Amino acid sequence: MSAGKSATIVVLHAQSGDTARPTGMTEVEAVADVRYVTADGLVEALPGADVLLVWDFRASTLSSAWPGADSLRWVHAASAGVNHVLTPEVVASDVVVTNSRGVFDEPMAEYVLAMALALAKDLPTTLSRQRERRWHHRETERLGGRRALVAGTGPIGRAIGRKLAAAGMTVTGLGRTPRTTDPDLGEVLPMSSLSEVLPDMDWVVLAAPLTDETRGMIDAKALAAMKPTARLVNVGRGPLVVQDDLVEALTAGSLAGAALDVFVDEPLPATSPLWAMPNVIVSPHMSGDVVGWRAELVALFHDNLTRYLDGEPLRNVVDKARGYVRGKGTP
Repeated sequence: MSAGKSATIVVLHAQSGDTARPTGMTEVEAVADVRYVTADGLVEALPGADVLLVWDFRASTLSSAWPGADSLRWVHAASAGVNHVLTPEVVASDVVVTNSRGVFDEPMAEYVLAMALALAKDLPTTLSRQRERRWHHRETERLGGRRALVAGTGPIGRAIGRKLAAAGMTVTGLGRTPRTTDPDLGEVLPMSSLSEVLPDMDWVVLAAPLTDETRGMIDAKALAAMKPTARLVNVGRGPLVVQDDLVEALTAGSLAGAALDVFVDEPLPATSPLWAMPNVIVSPHMSGDVVGWRAELVALFHDNLTRYLDGEPLRNVVDKARGYVRGKGTP
């Protein structure tokens, strides 16, 4: 460690693209030795490091590099999801894991509202007809008066609930702990109630973490329980949905449409039938990515680093057994 530096940080970033090396790290570099590496350099960089910042949310090399983590005390994910860092080795260790909870809440809620409006108002068809210079009058739907189920009662789900309620929708939450009144989600039902409540819902929004309980929660059975006029929006995790079952339901017309921002395999393969479905909106895992989001991620990490160096409690500590941060609305 260099003179005057009180921490050694490894920053795991991608080779190129949206998750490439972070900028604006001057304040971090002033108090710590920072090693910037891509996946192929993680094994050599980890020995002696006490902090790992996983900037690349697609990284999957932590398990193979773990034997070199001889001094690691803290792993921070520059994302809300932490499945990519909760390797068996990390879960079994005393290493603290934190995430970037709070950065994406409102942007993702706005995105969900935008997707709901786009599908209800049939914007994909409008844009298609515009390109064709074709005048095609149609009637569209309202959001007001419709019922929406929001799966996931963390801050992202809560922000979504507020936005949808502001648009006139009746919102119901789905989470670990039921309650009859919630300021953002109305009534919150337990996850076990999914199949019972689906037939009453016009919209189903997935914003839940990926856990053993939620993996594959929208499968053929769940899709069969939904109204044929209902629509699905997934901004949570791709594996929350059994993708082949969803394609089958959309093809059969037993589901009116879907807006999907996350997928089992990313990027979504060009061969996927989802690309060409007129009642589906596909976006490339961007629902929370707004102008300035990278700077917010760095600022959050810097704040937590200051707490770490001062011996204060860290923000957004993940319950490694459950896979998410426990807090208001996520007991």
